[in-house]
Amino acid sequence: MKTLDNKVAVITGGGSGIGAEIARLFAQHGAKIAILDRDAEAGDGVVARLQTSGTVAIFRAVDVTSSESMRIAFDSIADELGGIDILVTAAGILDEKPFLDMTERDFDRTIEIDLKGVFLAGRWAVDHMKQRGGGRIINIASQLGIKGGTGLVHYVAAKAGVIGMTKAMALELAGESILVNAIAPGPIETPLLNGVTEEWKKAKQKELPLGRFGTPAEIAPTALLLASSPGGDIYVGQTLGPNSGDVMP
Repeated sequence: MKTLDNKVAVITGGGSGIGAEIARLFAQHGAKIAILDRDAEAGDGVVARLQTSGTVAIFRAVDVTSSESMRIAFDSIADELGGIDILVTAAGILDEKPFLDMTERDFDRTIEIDLKGVFLAGRWAVDHMKQRGGGRIINIASQLGIKGGTGLVHYVAAKAGVIGMTKAMALELAGESILVNAIAPGPIETPLLNGVTEEWKKAKQKELPLGRFGTPAEIAPTALLLASSPGGDIYVGQTLGPNSGDVMP
């Protein structure tokens, strides 16, 4: 029996980057996969590749900042796949801008997608998890939410919020056998890094004890650990840090 046999995993931002790699690894371990993304072409592409390998996989185009869009998506996924067991919140944006150049709209947009989107995903997944007798929620944060970063006040605020929200959700939901944890990666080679300058990347790389950025394939196994049993059975409100040594709690 595979680690995630008969589990239904929903992955926001699953059309690319870390989300897509987690989807691939979860599918390899037996999960049914639902990809949520605003990019229909990317999401459909991931689903097509999963289906080719024999995985049950579906795609829903969503706006993660819209409560109604998310509610409809989660209800339809539960109806089609029989429930929801695992949620990974990987949807997010990143753009570098100095604090004094940052507009209110810049700030609000990042908070809406990177923080509110995590709240809405969890909000509409939990009712379905309760019907299954429990579940796992894995929020993708960032090490910058712990240590801060230049030119990224809005992103840092959102990711720090994800870490705090993870702890609060974990406290409320553990009694329902729903375990909530976060992963705070360091810089990862994904399309998200297109939002920062080459100068920022070079400076950050020099700070890292490992001397390099990570890859999505190096993050996905941490998500598998948290989603699995018995591996993830006593992780509650934790933030795991595959971050090239950038943060050492």
